Amino acid sequence: MKIAILLFNNFTALDVVGPYEVLSRLPDTKIYFVGPDKKDYEDSYGLKMLAEYSINDISEADVLLIPGGYGVDDILKNTEIIEWIKKIDRTSKWTVSVCSGALLLAEAGLLIDKKCTTHWKRKDQLRNYKVDVINERYVHDGKIITSAGVSAGIDMALYMVSIIENEQAAKMIQLSIEYDPNPPFDCGSPDKVPQEMIDKLKK
Repeated sequence: MKIAILLFNNFTALDVVGPYEVLSRLPDTKIYFVGPDKKDYEDSYGLKMLAEYSINDISEADVLLIPGGYGVDDILKNTEIIEWIKKIDRTSKWTVSVCSGALLLAEAGLLIDKKCTTHWKRKDQLRNYKVDVINERYVHDGKIITSAGVSAGIDMALYMVSIIENEQAAKMIQLSIEYDPNPPFDCGSPDKVPQEMIDKLKK
């Protein structure tokens, strides 16, 4: 199975690495990190990841994964990238996004009239498109799966394994990466925190 993951500057690292850690464990799978150009791309804090392939090198994939990050806004109107997303989607069995990556799918017209989700700070922005935004960790509609912010990409990837392979395979991967969240605080969702925390993060 061929999985293409888009890289761009100011991506969110866990959006990429979380699903990669899960999906790379699928049998007979090769993951391609793809950028507008073959080069290093930096996340918002300076972590570099190499795109060994450019969007001109990759013309098809079984899975297209679009991460999010602050850099989404810089490429949202980039015609070359949006057209590449459309092209790969025409060949894919699954087209998926993490966090604000859903905005790129929406800009490409792939979420029209579909149920979808994104990071809580981006939901109003996503609603500007003709979509149905759902408050869930991940949302499956047709061959499109979108996930909420950052860490939700791991949940989505495990769900993908359950439908690509089977539930037992997904459970084995979850166990192997010891994904058993037990955070010290119960504040991972905006409906669990006071408004002042939300307002501070929105600034």
